[in-house]
Amino acid sequence: MISTKIGYNAVLKTELVDDLHKYQVPPAPAGSFPYRLQLAHEDSLKSKMVFHMTGDTGGTTSSEQQERTAKQMAGQYYGADQKEDQPAFLYHLGDIVYHFGEAAGYADQFLAPFECYPAPIYAIAGNHDTDVNPDCEEPYESLEAFSAAFCNTSPTTIYFGKGSNRKSQVQPHIYWTMESPLAIIIGLHTNVPKYGYINREQRNWFISELKNAAENHPDKALIVCMHHAPYSADVNHGSSKPMIEFLEGAFRASGVKPDAVFSGHVHNYQRFSKQYQDGKSLPYIVAGAGGFDELHQLADPLDVAYDIRSQLFEGLQLENYCDDRHGFLKISIEKTPFSFTLNGTYYTIPFDRQIEKPTAFDHFTIDLTGR
Repeated sequence: MISTKIGYNAVLKTELVDDLHKYQVPPAPAGSFPYRLQLAHEDSLKSKMVFHMTGDTGGTTSSEQQERTAKQMAGQYYGADQKEDQPAFLYHLGDIVYHFGEAAGYADQFLAPFECYPAPIYAIAGNHDTDVNPDCEEPYESLEAFSAAFCNTSPTTIYFGKGSNRKSQVQPHIYWTMESPLAIIIGLHTNVPKYGYINREQRNWFISELKNAAENHPDKALIVCMHHAPYSADVNHGSSKPMIEFLEGAFRASGVKPDAVFSGHVHNYQRFSKQYQDGKSLPYIVAGAGGFDELHQLADPLDVAYDIRSQLFEGLQLENYCDDRHGFLKISIEKTPFSFTLNGTYYTIPFDRQIEKPTAFDHFTIDLTGR
């Protein structure tokens, strides 16, 4: 049934772009299979883990929005009343640089704007990070710069950092799993095509990681992150049929559904809920308004350029959205002897540059008690 609660719901473009020829062969992994990373200092995160999440922070016209986003998140870190309330890291949902993943873009679009952010930054790559500029004077491989910044074997100086103090991250691959005391976070790589593409090797890995999380970590939150948004109501991209079918097929094959799916790619904030026949309600959250200057507005559901009646949208409802301001998520996972919850708050960047704190726009709670 199509939701009409707030006038909008997910859309599919009636004329879809076929650009699978843009697919880029993934680089070799930096770590060993099955590409898992144990979060450092995990003993301090056994009862509560707080972290930031946003995507699409890059941009070529101005670094102002990236800087304001990073500054507001850093303010939450330094302004935390207690150590346990300080965000432990930022999880970036992709599109760190535009419009191609060239090393030359990282200094101005990522390293300089986020120099003020004190916590570690982990990431999955977006389509722009993965794409290769055919006109670049010095040829390079897809994700060469991303791998140097995020998929190194040890923390080291980033050679294109132009004096940045941030060291490279030690993620084992471009798709990988973060293991922490309270959560398992599976990060997918959805490549370059407009609606994403995931090959068979990564699909098999993903199914195996879902099963591993359910069998060996049933007491932890299970989160999936991907760049291309499965569901979206925006005018630019709309929903991704390939990503919806990929996820649903993996859920069926593994017999496991996560507790939440986060994505970027679309430059706004959207929170969907999907009710499954087994009774599970799964949040799908888009948080791709992290800095790129152009935001994506929601589509008119009566416009013939969009399909709102696809069977792929069965049980889906758009709960809240913000398409006119930049912003970021703060996630808090907390376990007590009596409860286990994942709380998310979406903060928007104030229009007034003199306002020092972001505005809490949306809040959601996922009850994990009894898992």
